[in-house]
Amino acid sequence: MTKDGSTGDATPPSLNGKTALVTGSARRIGAEIVRTLHAEGAKVAIHYRSSAADAEALARELNAVRENSAAAFAADLLDVAALPLLAKAVLDWSGRLDILINNASTFYPTPLGTIGEDQWDDLIGSNLKAPLFLSQACLPALKEARGVIINLVDIHARNPLKDHHVYSPAKAALAMLTRALAKDLGPEVRVNGVSPGAILWPSEGMTAEVKGKILKQIPLSRAGGPADIAGCVLYLVRDGTYVNGQIIAVDGGRSAGW
Repeated sequence: MTKDGSTGDATPPSLNGKTALVTGSARRIGAEIVRTLHAEGAKVAIHYRSSAADAEALARELNAVRENSAAAFAADLLDVAALPLLAKAVLDWSGRLDILINNASTFYPTPLGTIGEDQWDDLIGSNLKAPLFLSQACLPALKEARGVIINLVDIHARNPLKDHHVYSPAKAALAMLTRALAKDLGPEVRVNGVSPGAILWPSEGMTAEVKGKILKQIPLSRAGGPADIAGCVLYLVRDGTYVNGQIIAVDGGRSAGW
């Protein structure tokens, strides 16, 4: 390995022996990221807040493939004091931390005239404050491992979503945090972001008409899936050893012209 952390050849580094912490990873996109990194050899720390049954089931599934390769960790990411404890618990379990994926997020509309401070604290807390303070808590271990931070941003960080007057600005701030960390933490730690587009439809509140309008905005004329996001995360973690400070939109081309 060269002094700047690159391998010096075209062979991507293996994830064997590396440990990844993925926040909000008991279900949905987070769980797909966990499975993808695990399949490439990484040990995975599955963070959850309230989805204990799902997190434990995922850990059992992965440990059946490789013994002691996955574990579930509970933490309220809005409690800043709990974040160093989460980092310590992962290190106590694995002995190292190479990859931090800030995936956990809250998402809901906040129309003007209805916004309360509790909504501000929740949306800013999960989408900006927690990624910042968890990255800070994990930084010594990540520097030692010459590791990687990946933040899950959103295409609506650039193109605001109607009636989401807290969520969209929070994600825009996370995009700036991603670039700021990348500038300050190199060469020891690379930092990048992934901005999902239409990946998983909300479980309720979205009509077929609204879905149809969104699909018309996508040049590929279809929604994506969690594997599309996980694949991009894997590229940035394993293959993109000279990619730093970038935010990749995984949206079928929607943000190119809408």
